[in-house]
Amino acid sequence: MARRATPEVNAGSMADIAFLLLIFFLVTTTIEKDKGIARQLPPIEPPTEKPPIIKQKNLFVVNVNKNDQLLVEEELMQLKDLRQAAVDFLDNGGAASNSAEFCNYCKGNRSSSSSDNPEKAIISLQNDRLTSYKMYINVQNELVAAYNFLRDRESERLYGWKFTKVKKAISEGTFNGDVSSTEEKLKNIQTLFPQKLSEAEPKKKGS
Repeated sequence: MARRATPEVNAGSMADIAFLLLIFFLVTTTIEKDKGIARQLPPIEPPTEKPPIIKQKNLFVVNVNKNDQLLVEEELMQLKDLRQAAVDFLDNGGAASNSAEFCNYCKGNRSSSSSDNPEKAIISLQNDRLTSYKMYINVQNELVAAYNFLRDRESERLYGWKFTKVKKAISEGTFNGDVSSTEEKLKNIQTLFPQKLSEAEPKKKGS
């Protein structure tokens, strides 16, 4: 009995189909951009000048323990309240009205027991080595959001637009206007509320 021949599969168009599928997935796939936290690293060489003396009232201490509990100025605090607490500290303006450190644009309580002005105000953050990454990022976001809130307020008062919105538009290349002069205005706002966020070395042992 004659052996039946095995039918051949026409694979001539397989390469074209594979190429079309490749193009389809490249066009439709969304590639997420890398996200991170903007920080300026300290210089490699040790500073030759002595560090300035910081008054305790100009220091806003934030601690996160191994259980993701938030301790702000030695008091337990919920994450949702951290942003406002940081705003109150940065915007306090506690320096005397007749001193050179007086902040005439601050709208805080002007308590003599809190920060003198935004230039002097420093937020010190310390995490435990067992602090979760999610909590670490959430705390960072709330503290940065406090700075952005105050910068938006001042930019709206001085220029009629929000600091964060304009800065984002310039970085993305979608800003319609004079970029050079606007960047100078952004720097002016950053001078009014400089981001002084100090991150201490994490604790070696969980607490």
